[in-house]
Amino acid sequence: MFIKTHAPQDALITQLLPVLQQASQILFEEYQSYTAGSEFNIHQKSDQSPVTQADLKVNHFLMKALAQIQPIFPVLSEESDNAGRHQWSSCWMLDPLDGTKEFIHERDEFTINLSFIEHGKTMFSVIVVPCEQQVYLGYVNELPYKYQFNDGQWWRYQAMQSPVIHELQIGLSHHSKNPKYQQFIECIQQQNYVVTRREAGSAYKFCMMLEGEIDLYPRFHPTSEWDTSAGQGLLESIGGGLITLNGRPFEYNKRDTVLNAGFLAFTTPQIKDLALNALKQSQITD
Repeated sequence: MFIKTHAPQDALITQLLPVLQQASQILFEEYQSYTAGSEFNIHQKSDQSPVTQADLKVNHFLMKALAQIQPIFPVLSEESDNAGRHQWSSCWMLDPLDGTKEFIHERDEFTINLSFIEHGKTMFSVIVVPCEQQVYLGYVNELPYKYQFNDGQWWRYQAMQSPVIHELQIGLSHHSKNPKYQQFIECIQQQNYVVTRREAGSAYKFCMMLEGEIDLYPRFHPTSEWDTSAGQGLLESIGGGLITLNGRPFEYNKRDTVLNAGFLAFTTPQIKDLALNALKQSQITD
């Protein structure tokens, strides 16, 4: 849960906040324009995924802003040329519109994902939720903050004593038809847990995890590094995490590809152990 607090006295957060607020406003205005039926450009990328004028507009704004704030660090963005990325020991990682399909289907569960990577590890994370006018952010070794753009209120995550779990809230993508998910859920139910399914879009599920609305987020189909890095950092900061189906935390900008295999995202070590046990029983692999 989050409790009200004072503004953090941190130079990076102070520099980033107005930039994030403006990026949020740009994306929200693009969404309003799209849902109002205005002329709107949507194209297919080489991998057949959609990209919109909103992705590109927010990407251009944030690439320019980050270059001004910290020109020493490159930005690995979904919508930019990332040639030479393996020479970067430290970099920003950016998804200017995570949940493009949610955006196109007029669901407001899309985000801006930004993280700072150092030697493969997420050190600082940001997830902006434009339609809620708020941002989750913080360092991996500190409890995260939430900031509301509309009223200027800061909130700080407060760790609660973990109760004995009998009911599990599982986050899934909208209309997921992959039979692996039902197989996985049934293995959890066989361990005498009541399962509640929570459907939501993309990285928005990480925000729901911070708010206590999702306990476990399994993913058995591909994502990219910019989809998970910020969420992993925020979950790690509250004592949870995000691991491969083999039980290892993701590392970033280390592999030949930016594509991720399947993962388990969890809020507590207890839920991690429960999920790995269910995964073993279900015999689900990448």
